Amino acid sequence: MIELKGLKKRFENKEVLKGIDAQFHEGQCNMIIGGSGSGKTVMMKCIVGLMEPDEGSVLYDGRDFTHLKYGEKRKIRQELGMLFQYSALFDSMTVEDNVAFPLRLFTKMSKRKIADRVNFCLDRVNLEKVNNLFPDEISGGMKKRVGIARAMALNPKYLFCDEPNSGLDPMTSTVIDKLIKEITIEFKMTTVINTHDMNSVLEYGDNIIYLYKGTMHWQGTPEEIKASDDEKLKEFIYASEFIKNQHFSSDNKKDNTSGRTPQTE
Repeated sequence: MIELKGLKKRFENKEVLKGIDAQFHEGQCNMIIGGSGSGKTVMMKCIVGLMEPDEGSVLYDGRDFTHLKYGEKRKIRQELGMLFQYSALFDSMTVEDNVAFPLRLFTKMSKRKIADRVNFCLDRVNLEKVNNLFPDEISGGMKKRVGIARAMALNPKYLFCDEPNSGLDPMTSTVIDKLIKEITIEFKMTTVINTHDMNSVLEYGDNIIYLYKGTMHWQGTPEEIKASDDEKLKEFIYASEFIKNQHFSSDNKKDNTSGRTPQTE
């Protein structure tokens, strides 16, 4: 579990994070949502150590990451996996070398063991016969899966995904969502996802954190979102009438199929 306590961050005269208290649970897809300027990206950067908060703490299973010394922070960083918004693969490296990169950097594994781990990770994301290809030789969806394989390489306890569906078509987005959900459960990771994709939130989210103007305005499940009467939350989630109609019509179809009268969850 990752826990935030009183997290604050200011840039000059602007307070971006205003004392965030939140929890991200093991074995769950924890989704961070909020409008532009709400503090989502800054919060994630503070959690992974790319920024130092001005006040507050980030705890990884009770370990106060914010106030640890460099060497102790490095140990926790080796437990983190990162999937970047645009995959961030090295163009000059093959797929195999991209996935092997963190293993060569952080471990003393033999070449054989590294090769075995790379193949395991690529197989887990359903990629075969791409080891020797370069990033510009594969599709956008395949790049995302290579990014996931690289994030998995060190067998992380914590997985961070920044806009994993950015630039993908709806069908490929669903593939990526399902894959992240599966490996989160399979490897009991604490997965934190920064996203604007409300379909992903409602279909695959377990624990949703909604930021509003630097505050944690709401936290709960997709089911609780549907039952909530919070106007700010509902306005943000259902800004798209398509999403609203899709999810509520889906609920009604399920109820009608079972012979029950449709009810609001």
